[in-house]
Amino acid sequence: MAVTEEKMRNDLKPGMKLGVTGGIGSGKTSVCRVFRTLGIPVFSADQKAREIMDNDEGIARKLNLIAGKDLFMPGSLDRMELAKLIFNDKNLLEKVNALVHPAIFDLFRSWAQVQTGPYVIMEAAILFESGGSKLVDRTATVVAPEEERVNRVIRRNSLSREQVMARMRNQLDDETRIKLSDYVIYNSETDMIIPAILKIHNDILTYINTVN
Repeated sequence: MAVTEEKMRNDLKPGMKLGVTGGIGSGKTSVCRVFRTLGIPVFSADQKAREIMDNDEGIARKLNLIAGKDLFMPGSLDRMELAKLIFNDKNLLEKVNALVHPAIFDLFRSWAQVQTGPYVIMEAAILFESGGSKLVDRTATVVAPEEERVNRVIRRNSLSREQVMARMRNQLDDETRIKLSDYVIYNSETDMIIPAILKIHNDILTYINTVN
């Protein structure tokens, strides 16, 4: 492990950290809802990113500079316009991520220090792409068939199929995520996620009890 990665992990002690990721529409939120019922605190990186972009004036000004236009003309961030820009321009997407992710990671560090659960979770759609995986001890990827994912997002977010596919193209594929992960949770319509989650939960608790 690189020194920088080791330092990032040590800065977060005490407590073990699990990263939960998966492509858009895979069901990360549903999985993390189950973890919450088990008493595990969950930090939603995607939700925090939305809050930061909405409420941080410095971030808002820089977003406008990156976009080359005022994205806050309606009085709040025009998310559809931002999505249209970044998911069709990888350079813009990287600039926005480089702006927002350091702020999210700082929030996670502070948040993790004050949690009292046996371990904590960072839920993030682009955990590996953003470098967020360096902040956690283990990772779990949520996997679902592409067509099910597309249909879920269309129903949930009222997006077109092409809009959903554009977002998918800017995320890692499942095969790559699985290779990088310690655990995999399959979440198709015929899969039962609770047994898989309980297995991960018990595995982590067993490890914590062993090292302590």
